[in-house]
Amino acid sequence: MGGETQIKKTSSSFPKISAGPVGQQIHDIYKGRLGTFQDGGQYASENLQSKMYEGTASGEDYIKLSVYSPPDLTRPTFKEATSQEFRETHVGEWFGPSWSTHWIKIHLKVPSELQKKEHLELHWDAHNEGLIWTEDGVPLQGLTGNGERKEWILPNDFRDGKFHTFYIEMACNGMFGNAPGGDSIQPPDPNKYFQLTQAEIVAVNLEARQLYIDFWIIGDAAKEFPENSWESHKALQLCNKIINTFTIGDGSQESIVECRKLAQEYVGDVNSSKVYDTNKEHLIYAIGNCHIDTCWLWPWDETKRKIARSWSNQCDLIDRYPEHRFVASQAQQFKWLEQLYPPLFDRVKSKIKEGTFQTIGGSWVEHDTNMPSGESLSRQFLYGQRFFESRFGERCRTFWLPDTFGYSTQLPQLTRLAGMSRFFTQKISWNNINNFPHTTFRWVSLDNSQVLCHMAPANTYTADAHFGDVSRSLSQNKSMDQDATGILAFGKGDGGGGPTFEMLEKLRRCRGMSDTVGLLPRVKMGDSVEDFFDRLEKKAKDGTDFVTWYGELYLELHRGTYTTQANNKWNNRKSEIMLHDLEYLATLATLKDSSYKYPKSDIDDIWENTLLCQFHDCLPGSCIEMCYDDSDKLYEYGFKTGKKLMKDALSVLDFSDYKSGGRWLTAVNTLPWPRAEIVELPESWQLRDSKYALVQGDSGAIDVKVLFAKDAKSTASIKEVKKGVFQLSNDHYKVEVEQGTITSLIDLVENREIIAQGEKANQLVIFDDKPLYWQAWDVEVYHVETRKVLSSSESRIVEKGPHKVSLMTETKISEKSWVKTTISLVASIEDQPSYIEMTSEVEWRENMKFLKVEFPVDIVNTEASYETQYGIIRRPTHYNTSWDMAKFEVCCHKWADLSENGYGVSIINDSKYGFATSGNMMRLSLLRAPKAPDSHADMGRHHIRYAILPHRGPLDSRTVRTARNFNHPMKIYCHPSPTSASSPFSAITLHGSPALILDTIKRGEDDEDVSRGDLPTRKGRSIIVRIYESLGGRARGTIKTTLGVKKVWKTNLLEDDGEVMVIKDGEVRIELRAFEVATFRLQL
Repeated sequence: MGGETQIKKTSSSFPKISAGPVGQQIHDIYKGRLGTFQDGGQYASENLQSKMYEGTASGEDYIKLSVYSPPDLTRPTFKEATSQEFRETHVGEWFGPSWSTHWIKIHLKVPSELQKKEHLELHWDAHNEGLIWTEDGVPLQGLTGNGERKEWILPNDFRDGKFHTFYIEMACNGMFGNAPGGDSIQPPDPNKYFQLTQAEIVAVNLEARQLYIDFWIIGDAAKEFPENSWESHKALQLCNKIINTFTIGDGSQESIVECRKLAQEYVGDVNSSKVYDTNKEHLIYAIGNCHIDTCWLWPWDETKRKIARSWSNQCDLIDRYPEHRFVASQAQQFKWLEQLYPPLFDRVKSKIKEGTFQTIGGSWVEHDTNMPSGESLSRQFLYGQRFFESRFGERCRTFWLPDTFGYSTQLPQLTRLAGMSRFFTQKISWNNINNFPHTTFRWVSLDNSQVLCHMAPANTYTADAHFGDVSRSLSQNKSMDQDATGILAFGKGDGGGGPTFEMLEKLRRCRGMSDTVGLLPRVKMGDSVEDFFDRLEKKAKDGTDFVTWYGELYLELHRGTYTTQANNKWNNRKSEIMLHDLEYLATLATLKDSSYKYPKSDIDDIWENTLLCQFHDCLPGSCIEMCYDDSDKLYEYGFKTGKKLMKDALSVLDFSDYKSGGRWLTAVNTLPWPRAEIVELPESWQLRDSKYALVQGDSGAIDVKVLFAKDAKSTASIKEVKKGVFQLSNDHYKVEVEQGTITSLIDLVENREIIAQGEKANQLVIFDDKPLYWQAWDVEVYHVETRKVLSSSESRIVEKGPHKVSLMTETKISEKSWVKTTISLVASIEDQPSYIEMTSEVEWRENMKFLKVEFPVDIVNTEASYETQYGIIRRPTHYNTSWDMAKFEVCCHKWADLSENGYGVSIINDSKYGFATSGNMMRLSLLRAPKAPDSHADMGRHHIRYAILPHRGPLDSRTVRTARNFNHPMKIYCHPSPTSASSPFSAITLHGSPALILDTIKRGEDDEDVSRGDLPTRKGRSIIVRIYESLGGRARGTIKTTLGVKKVWKTNLLEDDGEVMVIKDGEVRIELRAFEVATFRLQL
């Protein structure tokens, strides 16, 4: 029944007989094998290293060298240097000493056997930095030395068998200066020498070079992908297959080509920028940069050359790698390039025009943001943005500041007022106590302004573009709830250099790997920082709610920078004050006399120098000594020039600094509120029975009333109440002093003791100051455990009144160091704030010590208040959390305050910035003594002023104004008619809330009689008025003017006209929100 079933026969390709045993790979061993294929060392003659070059040529037959060595560490121009006599030199010669320059003339001929090779390079290594110049003076490319960036691609026209001439400008310093040994932050060795070890023509095997990078990245995948991932296993198998193919093929060119084909199985075709052309979504934006520190472990003059070396390299890479986008900030550096390297500036400018070399940042330098005044921060943006606009036709849209030591709470507001809505940094990743919780977030200022902030998730701005850098750009992103993208800022940095060709090649492979096998986040080149932020802003517009961070971005590191290099900080504040007065008086002079020309060029020079010195290593005090020699000269020029310009402006206003018949003593108050002070007359104007005067009046010119003892209505007195105990008093206070410390301070009006029971104020204390590593930068939390009270000798009365009393005490710090402190009390003036002033002369010769002065006050509050730019910041006085404890040393400007309901105490200072409030203990930081990178930091003589200002009621405008007065002493001049002297000063005044501060009066940048022609001019004349709310609440006021003002605009910091303000009868009513900074342009 039924049919027959046909059986289908099957066969298998799997062998029936085992060919032999196969063991499971021991991955650690096979991973270890990878290094033997690439590394130098014992296998270099057998592995891929041996195939990198197809031929070389060196020696005098092909490379003839001669040198000119300029004398005295000078840095001559190309024209100056090449016109000198050169002597013969050779490979093996040593060049030095540190910071010297040597110009090498090179005659090079390519031998016939290399002329047909695919790729020729000069390999030059003198273990120092250098710059290659054409024979006719065009800078081409920088050299780094020590095996890095030592290659220069020879032009094709060098293959003609003839000798060709070019130059190398050799700088006797490494990328990070001239520190001895391997510790780059140690003071530079002045006698370092560098040996020229290589000057060689090399025919490069490009396939071998490309395979080297293929293998590098695939090997990283094998080692860094999760060990249990198939991607890691595949990478390891492929790498071993490449090694075997190369080995079996005896390293032949054919085997190298075959190995590259194998590599494509993992990374794809990476031989061109087309690797980025796929439309697959990318998460990582790779942006090249080089972050050249404008000064640090090298002087400014070396920075100027670093710019040329670094940016010429990037122009070359942009030509070779179409996907490369390079960003550069700091207008000052562009200005130096324009002045010193015009052909290179033009080359950079052409790249900017095509969009491959991109300006960013909007500021004059990458500045410190803790210590510059509010006006200085405003000018960083004003001068920076105007330069970028004038030279390149556009302003920056992103504030780029990757490497400064904390970020002021008002930066978001000022950034917005400077035309930027985005901010990029990463330095907060250096925190050594708490991990900052965000990557992409909205950073909110004191006034509620905000910017969109992104911190590089790879936690660096100098990434080497390794596999791991790309991977960490996603894995370390803390904001993936809102957005997973990140910027990878790569390139050699700090000492300049920027991206290398190896970095660009590695990134191509990372992208190819993502598209081929996945797992690694996809990286994209060719987009800009603006593209990145444009997408984020669109997401925000479309509803993505990025998290917020309110207030300062406090860096939990580098807290010592508020104090290090005290003289440099003094110069900074004095320059800021001088510029305030100079612009104000020069503005008034232009209004009084049309023939007087506003000194815009000189003012710009002083401002630009001051802004330069606010660079984030210079002002904080973390540079080598040479940098402070440089900054001292710039400040000296500024003070000298400013003094002359001030004299010229005052002369127009009929003030003079000499006595003559019919001229009267008159004080000039350049602050916008009334003042009443007892001042010491200039020595040449003092009388036998009086050296003091009462200056009491409104803003502007004030009559000076010489004070005589017999006429004193209010007095100050001093007496020794018992052996070694002195009592100073006026109508407001009774102060008891013993051995230089204040043991009692009684507010007589309130009948209140201000010093905590059993404690001593004005107590000098010294701490051991040895941070974990960064000497000039850091003070660590454990330093407070080494507190040592300094004992003083007996005090002596140096001034007995009745207008002022003073008591001087000497304190011995060590055999080499001492302090002479004078405590003074001036007769009180009616209801004007009165303070106890301390002036100290210090001879400081310590080693790794920290000098502070303490004020234990009878006040209870969990927060203290500190002046910051355009406002107040409140910080904890307790250590409840690690975030609170981290702020054991903070930055303040002219005052710090601890208040409770109904009463408070302010400590005001002149040119100090470091402070700490722990419980009721207020400490002003005075001097440090780090030994690296400047071994002489702060050594020498110092003069320091500070004061105790008790106040009834809350912290208010009394502290703000008194601290400004303290830093802004009135100057006394002569004037022919005191009754008319005030007239020019009434031209523009501010009335209303005492919380409003009229901070700046100046001329408009583009007024036709002021403009320097960099940008289009405006017809007529205008006055710029900048006002801010200082206490943290909405405030109303009125700008009053006696001038013929036609129109008033509210502007941004860049003086772009915005809202039109109503002006009626010479009055403009204004209203500012809490801590708002508002600028107004009054058109005459």
